[in-house]
Amino acid sequence: MKRIVILGSTGSIGCQTLEVVREHREDFEITALAAGSSIDKLEVQAREFLPKLVCVWDSEKALELKKRLSDTGIGVVNGMEGMIACATEVSADIVVGAVVGMIGILPTIEAIKAGKDIALANKETLVTAGHIIMPLVKEKGVKLLPVDSEHSAIFQCLQGLHGEKEVERLILTASGGPFRGRKLSDLKDIQVEDALKHPNWAMGRKITIDSSTMVNKGLEVIEAKWLFDVDFDNIQVVLQPQSIIHSMVQFTDGAVMAQLGTPDMRLPIQYALYYPYRSPLSGDRLDFGSMGGITFEKPDMETFRGLSMAYEAGKAGGSVPTVYNAANERAVARFLNKEIGYLTIYEMIEYALNKHTRIENPTFEEILSIEKETYRLLDEKWN
Repeated sequence: MKRIVILGSTGSIGCQTLEVVREHREDFEITALAAGSSIDKLEVQAREFLPKLVCVWDSEKALELKKRLSDTGIGVVNGMEGMIACATEVSADIVVGAVVGMIGILPTIEAIKAGKDIALANKETLVTAGHIIMPLVKEKGVKLLPVDSEHSAIFQCLQGLHGEKEVERLILTASGGPFRGRKLSDLKDIQVEDALKHPNWAMGRKITIDSSTMVNKGLEVIEAKWLFDVDFDNIQVVLQPQSIIHSMVQFTDGAVMAQLGTPDMRLPIQYALYYPYRSPLSGDRLDFGSMGGITFEKPDMETFRGLSMAYEAGKAGGSVPTVYNAANERAVARFLNKEIGYLTIYEMIEYALNKHTRIENPTFEEILSIEKETYRLLDEKWN
């Protein structure tokens, strides 16, 4: 029986993690759940899985949930202290980090310090604090297991590897999102509803917008550098519109290994939870006889500048990826609120990067300060 904490249980990854647990109740137990403000959904989850602890970020909603769950004996906490309490719950074996945003970093750090394995779906953790996280993972001897479908694919391809010198290149695949093949002039009048129509994956609103701008792939490139200790020049992005090949590894002898499957996020989630083993999973299977074909394209990094700017930010390192991430978060939030145009997302990221003075090895406190300063800078410019 593996005991699981889910940070971000009411989001897309969190809900799909609970689907996996629901299908394998004999193997898993939920010990803590944390969410932002969706107390209706969290109450339903808590009553079904009966964790020891639940956390709601919003303090008033936490009080409301506490009243609702008063008949269950489930503890209710709130805020960052509550998130950390969930992440470090004594009996837990593994923490699924699926919360969106920078608030996921500190609970992840504390979970690692407490000796918990991490199934990581929170991009900000490695993008902004990889230089803090990876040495800590090594020091504490815990497992950091990628949940992102592309990173999970690479991780699966690397199983059985006898030495890191065997890897020549990582190849991250991307669907290309809803605007694949379009040019800059075609994107000028894009509306929120257009950008939320992803052709293959069912994801949250923010990550769906990121996929359309290819910022999401840029963040994955930076994550891959930390997860697999590979130089940026050895990380390639290729479009694979059918989302059948989730990513590949090219080895030094020229062989390429790929992980294929239907576009179902439950697969990488379940692989992380069962690692190093596999278990049956319901759902569709690939039918190669009727598939038709798998195609590849080069990404258009001039039109979809989110990817090219990510490479630049990643290579600059230090505090620069934090600015890239924070600027994108602010820009996407403004776009989703219909306060800016689609292409302004790129303008805001570029503006923030150009205004920033790089810090070599930012502390966690400096990372948070840089995020706030980036928000302030952009709000002044785009008020």
